[in-house]
Amino acid sequence: MKKPLDRRSFLRVSALTGAFMGIPGLGMAGKRADAEEILDRIGHVPAPGGKSVMGLTVDPIKQVRVGIIGLGNRGSGMSRHIEVMSPDKAKVVAICDIQDKKADAVYSRMKKNGHDPAVYKGSPNAWKKLVERDDLDLVLIFTNWKWHTPMAVYAMEQGKHVATEVPASYTIEDTWKLVMTAEETQRNCMMLENVCYGNEELWMLKMVQDGVFGTLTYAEAAYIHNLRGMLFGNSYYNQWRIRHHLNRDANLYTTHGLGPVAQYMDIDRGDRFDYLTSMSSPAASLAEHSKNVDRNDEFYNRDDFKHGDMNTSLIKTAKGRMIHLYHDVVTPRPYSRKNCLAGTKGYHEGYPSRLAVEGKGHGWLNDDDYKAMREKYNHPIWDRMKKEIELYGGHGGMDFVEMFRMIDNLNKGLPLDMDVYDAASWSVVGPLSEISVEMGSVPVKFPDFTRGKWQEERTLGILEY
Repeated sequence: MKKPLDRRSFLRVSALTGAFMGIPGLGMAGKRADAEEILDRIGHVPAPGGKSVMGLTVDPIKQVRVGIIGLGNRGSGMSRHIEVMSPDKAKVVAICDIQDKKADAVYSRMKKNGHDPAVYKGSPNAWKKLVERDDLDLVLIFTNWKWHTPMAVYAMEQGKHVATEVPASYTIEDTWKLVMTAEETQRNCMMLENVCYGNEELWMLKMVQDGVFGTLTYAEAAYIHNLRGMLFGNSYYNQWRIRHHLNRDANLYTTHGLGPVAQYMDIDRGDRFDYLTSMSSPAASLAEHSKNVDRNDEFYNRDDFKHGDMNTSLIKTAKGRMIHLYHDVVTPRPYSRKNCLAGTKGYHEGYPSRLAVEGKGHGWLNDDDYKAMREKYNHPIWDRMKKEIELYGGHGGMDFVEMFRMIDNLNKGLPLDMDVYDAASWSVVGPLSEISVEMGSVPVKFPDFTRGKWQEERTLGILEY
């Protein structure tokens, strides 16, 4: 027999879930509900508003005309990669930031480099004017997380292709908006997960495809990065990132570790995320650190942070594989994305990168054998673009490879390497983990954003480079 929630628990859970889905009270009209009914509603799949955008192609765009929203930490750096592809492959037509100083700084730099984009700044809605221009093909979004979905949706509605920083969404409702709008408009909506273009990650992806790992069984992925100084400082406009730690207890930033693992496991290309369960440790680090910041800081001496120091989530796939996902941005733990992958014939563990393979003893490969595997399975894009990667860099080169690959595919009329379904499946881990934590670490099902098409095996474009 299903056990009904008590009134206090029901109100908490229904309000939480309603906020994520945009369905206040879950449409229960005051009736009592149990946890199973609530969790079933989370997995509801709406009727499609257009056809699938898997493998979407558009006519070749000889010179991709680009508009950039958000010119802070990420946007100012990533915009340089578009600059260096001008004029042959792309052109920055317009830029935008809510802060005048950010917009002015990037414009000044571009002007010195021979570019003269239109500038939109100051107003919270200035970005809409940029998106509404009729001389743009692609809009790049590098803003506060909460703006990723509304900006991407509006841009697609205006006929633009979109590439947004991670996560692409952070509510279930917003995730469906991205998918539905991409299908209705037949526009590309790619999440800019740069780690999928990392040298180590592409090397591993190629080994997976060539059978080095055998049958994949489990993986570990993470975003472990001590950001306390940045969270309390001025690195983020209006300190937007630390505010999430006040209000949400979840796996907030999922995709740097999870994206590559999803590609290793052919998620939405023959397998899919089925369900997850999530839990968090106590919240301690930010509260203790807050005692030592400037007394004029809004977050001085706060003890009401909701987000635990470590969130850990377990994801089960339709094929039964297991993924262990970690999130910790507040302790002194050294940086790691884990990047651990296990199969019947091989195992890799990152930070530092180490490889063990069947038939090579019971430990890690020695330096010579490891080097031989790196050379044998290195992805060719890192060889062919070695000079450009060294020159333009960005997180060791992955930023430039990511931007080049996206622009190059649009130039040639090829499908982008990642689509809106990837963005949805990887981003929705955030709200699903929050629901699981709130409800006592119960399993929460993933919505099927592909509506069954995940069962169709298809090759990642980057593997055909």
